[in-house]
Amino acid sequence: MNAPTRTPHIAIVGGGPAGLMAAEAAAQGGAQVDVYDGMPSVGRKFLLAGKGGLNLTHSEPLERFLPRYGMRRAQVEPWLHSFGPEQVRAWAQGLGVDTFVGSSGRVFPTDMKAAPLLRAWLQRLRAAGVRFHMRHRCKGVVPGDPARLEFDAPGGVQSVEADAVVLALGGASWARLGSDGAWVSWLGLSADELAPLQPSNCGFDVGWSAHLQERYAGQPLKSVHLSFQPGQGAAFDQIGECVVTQTGLEGSLVYAASAGLRDEIQAHGHVIIHLDLLPARGLDWVRGELAHPRGPRSLSTHLKSRLGLHGVKAGLLYELLAKDELADVGRLAQAIKALPVKLVAARPLDEAISTAGGVRFEALDERLMLARRPGIFCAGEMLDWEAPTGGYLLTACLATGRAAGAGALSWLGLR
Repeated sequence: MNAPTRTPHIAIVGGGPAGLMAAEAAAQGGAQVDVYDGMPSVGRKFLLAGKGGLNLTHSEPLERFLPRYGMRRAQVEPWLHSFGPEQVRAWAQGLGVDTFVGSSGRVFPTDMKAAPLLRAWLQRLRAAGVRFHMRHRCKGVVPGDPARLEFDAPGGVQSVEADAVVLALGGASWARLGSDGAWVSWLGLSADELAPLQPSNCGFDVGWSAHLQERYAGQPLKSVHLSFQPGQGAAFDQIGECVVTQTGLEGSLVYAASAGLRDEIQAHGHVIIHLDLLPARGLDWVRGELAHPRGPRSLSTHLKSRLGLHGVKAGLLYELLAKDELADVGRLAQAIKALPVKLVAARPLDEAISTAGGVRFEALDERLMLARRPGIFCAGEMLDWEAPTGGYLLTACLATGRAAGAGALSWLGLR
């Protein structure tokens, strides 16, 4: 497209990190930018995600960072080379927010809070001329020159024209914060353009007994080793922490494995994981400690005194092993080092931290513009990629938002 004779108008639909970063890139390029969001204020999910400490990105080298995006690494990699972990930290610094690297390698603001960063960001965007329109829920977009958008707004249905549109509407997790996946119906993409939305970074159902639910739901499993072998692809093998829930398991260690676990359940109806309850100890040591005579002591007391196994870890042994397995030193030792747990379902999409599926990269050009809808760009979690928690999600949302904003500028002849 030739450079316009007037200031072009770019509409950003969605006020999360991807949308705000698209707005920043577009405004820096000289466009008039309007941000529309269905919620009363922008960044709702961003603020909630930072409630326990805003994990901005991860400090590991890019060669270790990139594989976190799994099968979509090749598609996401170019944008992360342009705006990766180092650039995220520099960007936060530019907003007056210092960062530090935690013991896990994750990067946080020094005050751990999301709100000061968001306030500084919005102040800079407004100073650049970005206009915000809250409680504007998008109902459809029609490509054209200009494109036409329709919103349910406080004053009724409102039509807006724009020279380019960036959609950054999130996935379908945490609908109460605005990401409800409603765009799937009104955007009207075909099956070859849209991968079904699925839960990612989610918990899984096991089907505990009432006894285990009552005694241990909400209890953390600290320092356990989770492993499983999918039907295809590499085995998962990682130490971390997770939590026993009313229905099954969740937490950072489970989230890290969630993509493979979900896919295995879809393919086979269930997946067997193995939990090493004492990853710092070898099988021979465990077997030797169990073999000590326990006299009149109960097995629970023996496990606690000889192995330090008690509470929820011991509860899982009683939940998942038969009496003859508990009575056999060799089989019990094997179970402590590799306790089989059958996962039967992923938790519902709206409970998930993030969403897999979305607009396929094959439906987009290198600027993140929909090939069949010129002038319509997509960014953030509505794209078909996923990554574990740890700063990878937010980094890719920011990177693709920046790429989509720059792509809109390029299409309009401004870059």
